[in-house]
This record gives sequence, structure tokens and C-alpha cells, in this order.
Amino acid sequence: MSRILLTTTIPYVNARPHLGFALELVQADVLARHHRLLGDEVRFQTGTDDNSLKNVRAAEAEGIAVRDLVDRNAAEFARLAGPLSLSYDDFIRTSADPRHRPGVERFWRACSADLYRRHYEGLYCVGCEQFYPSGEQCPEHDAPLQRVSEENWFFRLSRYRDELYGLIDGGRIRVEPAERRNEILAFIAAGLSDFSVSRSQARARGWGIPVPGDPGQVIYVWWDALGNYLTALDYAKGEHGHWWSGADRRIHVLGKGVLRFHAVYWPAMLLSAGELPPTDILVHDYLTVDGRKISKSTLSGVPGGAGASAGVLDASGGPGASGGLDVFGRSGGGFAGTDLSAVDPIGLVEAYGVDAVRWWLLREVPRVGDVDFTARRLIARHDGELADGLGNLVNRVVSMVHRYRDGIVPEERETALDEVRGQARGVMIEALEAFDFRAATAAVYAVAEEANRYVNRTEPWRLAREGSPRLDAVLGTLVATCRELADLLAPFLPDASARIAGQCRGERLADPVPLFPHHRPRGPAPARAEQRMTPSVPSSHPSPITARRAGR
Repeated sequence: MSRILLTTTIPYVNARPHLGFALELVQADVLARHHRLLGDEVRFQTGTDDNSLKNVRAAEAEGIAVRDLVDRNAAEFARLAGPLSLSYDDFIRTSADPRHRPGVERFWRACSADLYRRHYEGLYCVGCEQFYPSGEQCPEHDAPLQRVSEENWFFRLSRYRDELYGLIDGGRIRVEPAERRNEILAFIAAGLSDFSVSRSQARARGWGIPVPGDPGQVIYVWWDALGNYLTALDYAKGEHGHWWSGADRRIHVLGKGVLRFHAVYWPAMLLSAGELPPTDILVHDYLTVDGRKISKSTLSGVPGGAGASAGVLDASGGPGASGGLDVFGRSGGGFAGTDLSAVDPIGLVEAYGVDAVRWWLLREVPRVGDVDFTARRLIARHDGELADGLGNLVNRVVSMVHRYRDGIVPEERETALDEVRGQARGVMIEALEAFDFRAATAAVYAVAEEANRYVNRTEPWRLAREGSPRLDAVLGTLVATCRELADLLAPFLPDASARIAGQCRGERLADPVPLFPHHRPRGPAPARAEQRMTPSVPSSHPSPITARRAGR
């Protein structure tokens, strides 16, 4: 048994949550559930980054107090736990949790040998909360960079260049996928500059944690936010050892836009403080709408102003087109300039159910490459695989056991599905270790596909009509396979897993109940989701299990 600390990033609360962050939460939740099922000791934590200048500006734009805005929006992030069926163990808020500020202050003092004060002038993006060496526009947010000149505290990052390179190159800090590892090694090899870790009270608008011993300065939001991985473990009281230095793995799940902070700045800060670095940095790419990143920063043209959580999303692939499906599956309407934050995860769950949302995020999103979201694609994936594939299989099997054996599960078995069932778990474990959710879910779904083919080959209805003694073995094999599918699905679709297990448990099965209602919209069949890079397991390729069987 291993001890595993698993974290997501903590998002700014300048607006309500969007589907892009739901992706990260669901990915981390799958890993947490998977490791618990393996018998590991797991702590899964998330939270919100309240101490950002973005939050201050969002409050000013709404004409409300910063505290009111962060409390309101942080509550929306915390509320995702129920609709998305998340199993996190802790949720920390950096402006409200009593563990955080004293922990950040202690961490600052622990790094004091690498902190110094100097004047700095540079180009700053409020959206990223970071400086850029050159340019007029932020490459991440496509917003103008602001020239800032002030005296701040700096961290001596340059001291740790060789040590960081060695840790990542040698695999002690594992960065997945390899494309991101190579990206960060190239960044380090080019040389590291010391970076600013404080802001003036005036520029921070008085919001944030003051620098210990220097009340005219506020600790830089990224220093503050990264510290949550320790402060949530009671670092301030020195009680973090069980889950930090005592953990076999310290896993961070994050988006590619914040890779540098987690793979360079954060490990250097930990080394400075005498703490161990993370062991795993698992990086996902972006969800997009019409090729644009889903973000809380694009706020033009949204009914209800900043942070509005609903808007029109064209089912054919782009925002603002009339006559499509909106994010809740309604038809008609539309307007230009739709806020991409309008892809509201709670609204999607209310419209289609948690299984549909989690399954799309896990089955459609590739290991490498951005992917476009549309409601129509979510519906197609749900109806094609969950309703017509998995749900149809379980309903057929349970119905046939009731029709032909009065609901009593036969004890006899055949070996026809043993191979696909036996391979699925191993492929799934390998895929999750590689941070490849598409390959992991493909391995699970391959079992359902093969079981449906087995039904069609064996024709239990014909065996019943002919009075064949083989019928019991066929039905027993199918029930055992459905039970196995319930187990395999548990990390990915915990709600569906429980429903399937409920239908298939015991010597006498419960009456059949449809598992996944259809959501088919009217109109032409949807195109496949578009990726900008070749996914690791394209949907047009054979499943991992099928490929293995073919000797590929």
C-alpha cells in the first residue's frame, strides 16, 4: 500500500467555475478513486485561490466588496462536489481558511535565505498574475501587457537551475506527458531568472497576505497559492509530514498554462524551504469552444455581466450561432461574443446527468492536444456508448435472466469473455499511470463492446427457444461480465457503477431499469471532436485491448 497526496490547482474566483476546471477535478477524482480501490492511502485536496488581483478587479467591476465576491464565487466552486460526484477530502480557501495565512508566513520565513529586495520594471499580465520579458500582448489571454515599475521582494530561482534540471531529467520529478516534460527541460536549460514574489500594497489594493516584517508589501499571489499544497496539511503547526515528506507520491494535476509555476518555481521554493519536491506533475491541455480556450477571462457579450454562468453554445461547434443547442440542450437562439465561461458544469449535469459529463471529459479529451466542446458531441458520446452500448448490454442481460430464469443467476460460466475482462484491468491501470484517461476508458468500454458481440453471437433467445443447456452458461457469463464492468467503471462513473452493481448483485437480480436515458437532439449527426495534436488513443483506432489481441 502506498500513501498518496493528490491535488488539483486552486482556481481564481473572479468568476464562477467553467467546464475547463471541471475537467481537472474529474481527472483528479478518477485518480483518487482508482488508488483507493487499489488499497492505497489517499488524500485528495482542492480549493480556491482568493488572494488574486483578478478577484479584486472583478469585484470593482461589479461594484461589490472583494470579500463578498470571493465568498460568493468560492461557494460555487465548492458546490461542484455534489453535481460532479467528487470525492475530495479537503477544500481550502486561501482568504478564509485559518490554516493558510500562518502557513504561508512560515513558508516565507523558511525561504528567507533566498529572498531579497530590489527595484523591478517589467511587463505584467493580470490574467496570468505573472511578468513577461517582452511583447505587447499576453500569449495566454491575448490581453495587453501592463508596464509595472516598483520595488519588490525577489526569490533566487537562478540558484536552483541545475538541481531542478537534474530532478526532472532523472525522473525524480515526473512530468507527464513527455511533451510537457521536454518543454519544461528546455525552459530550464535556457536559464532561470530570479522572480518577484511580492507586490506593493497599493497595487494589490490591500488584498492578500502581507509580507512578514514588511507590511507595505503583499505576498505574490502565486507564492501564496502554491503554498496551499502545504498549508492544507497544517504546515503552520509543523504537522504536514504525514502527507508530504511521509507520502510515497505527491501528485499535482494541473493545466498546461501553469506548468512553469508547478515544475520550476514551486519545486525551487520547496528546496529552499528544506522540503521534498512533488513526485508527479500530470498536465492536461485545454477545452475550447470554436478553437478558443474555455476561460473565466473572456467576459464580453454575456447576459448578466461578469461571472454569468449560462449562455448559448452552438451544438455544431461554435459559440453564438443561432438554431443550435445551448449548453443546457435547448434549441434555438444565440448571440455573438458568447462568454466561454458559459459552459457551466452544473448546468450540463442538470441537463444531461453526471455520467454524461464525466464520460465526455474522460473519453473525448486526449492526453495531448486541445479539444473542442459542444453539447452535441457530449450527447453523441453519451447516447452512443453509455445508452446504446453499456446501458443496452446491462438491460438486455438482466431482462433475459428474468425472462428465461425468473431472475435467478445461473452458476455456470463460459470462458469466451475471460480474455477481454482479464486484459481490461491491466490496460486501465497502465493508462491511468500514464495519465491517459482516454485509453483507460477505452479499455473499460472494450469489455462492453465484446460482451454485446457475445450476445449477438450466442443468441440467448434462440438457445431458450431450443431448450439448449448452454443458456445457463451464457447468461452466467454475461452477468459476471456486467458485474466486472461495474467494478471497472467505479473510478470513472461512480454513480453509474453503483446502479449497475445494484442491478446485477445477488443470486436473484432486481427488475431491469433503464440506466442511461437518451439525449438525442434533432438534426444531422455530429462531427467528431477536433484536436490540434494527434491524441494518444484516437477514437478511430482500435481499443487498446483489441490492438493487443491483433498483435499490434
